[in-house]
Amino acid sequence: MDLRRTGVAAGAAVVASGAWYAAFGGRLAELDDAYADPSTPPWLLPVEFARSATVATAVAALASRSGAEGPADAVRLGLGLWAAFPAVLLTGSVVHEKVPWQQAAIHAGDWLVKLLLIAAITGPRRSAQGTTSGTRRWVSFGGRT
Repeated sequence: MDLRRTGVAAGAAVVASGAWYAAFGGRLAELDDAYADPSTPPWLLPVEFARSATVATAVAALASRSGAEGPADAVRLGLGLWAAFPAVLLTGSVVHEKVPWQQAAIHAGDWLVKLLLIAAITGPRRSAQGTTSGTRRWVSFGGRT
């Protein structure tokens, strides 16, 4: 795992998410009073970076160990992770907590953008020799790959 790319991915996710919510913040404020106050607490940026760094680290590790052979494989992994986690959780919030579907859709879009961006940045790269950097397969209990 390349920590430099993981950090870049986390930073890019924070920037993309900020742009996403700048675009959809007005609509969120209409849907939920929690978004009506436009002020930003001073701790928000470091918390968002830490959250994004955690996700970037997990995606990078999964891409590395899954046998992904390039950014396209990593992006497919990111799409699968989005469908398995944020999309499922946000659908649950609509069904069980009566969250407006439009609000859940805004958050789902943010997560989709973040996961695809993180996966594209942290995914394995092909070298000039045609080998893939950062690729390791899961090790079986017998010690063989």
